[in-house]
Amino acid sequence: MAWTVALVSDQVEDVRDLLPSFPLGPYRLIQVPLKETGAEELVPIHPEIILVDGTGDIPGAEEVTRRLAVAWEIGLPPIIVIVDQEGVSRFRFEVGIDDFLVTTASVGEISARLALVFARSGHGDEETVLKVGDLTVNPDNYQVYVRGRPLDLTYKEFELLKFLAQRPGRVCDRDMLLREVWGYDYYGGSRTVDVHIRRLRAKLGVEHEALIETIRNVGYRIASRPRER
Repeated sequence: MAWTVALVSDQVEDVRDLLPSFPLGPYRLIQVPLKETGAEELVPIHPEIILVDGTGDIPGAEEVTRRLAVAWEIGLPPIIVIVDQEGVSRFRFEVGIDDFLVTTASVGEISARLALVFARSGHGDEETVLKVGDLTVNPDNYQVYVRGRPLDLTYKEFELLKFLAQRPGRVCDRDMLLREVWGYDYYGGSRTVDVHIRRLRAKLGVEHEALIETIRNVGYRIASRPRER
């Protein structure tokens, strides 16, 4: 099941135009205008989280967060404001906001902040489970199953598989994987990624190894749908 995310913005229709590293799954995005949106427009959508665009009209973004916080009677979803570097010092974060994201945030930081906000708001952990075909990845307890069979993965193998599973169908190049999974301070080469991919495929088994696809001269991706045999 995907989380419903309401993006409140008059500038863009896709959150990735503001946050290029925003993970593609498990989120369903609904865009609504900044100036005309209130609780009465958002309640029927039932969003699990509200992202407010604070990169342009800062007073307008402050006003909509204040309006939502006052008018939403029961179960106000977490409100996260998106700001650029300048907005970090200009935005008044006391107006009903649970957290903020800077436009340059990495996918790891975005995922971590969203997970913390969900946890603080009392949402259950079950919704954070990633499911791609026969693959199930639970980031909360580091468990991975393929058609119900548990996999015994190392920490880096788990992080690599989770990163790919968050982007089904999207090609991730080796540099991105090194940066996001191993970190900026890692000095190993791209061969490290290839070695971990081989180990993951071996653990997935012959029947499911094709779940991780190689894109020649680029990188890897999780197949968004199983291949026909």
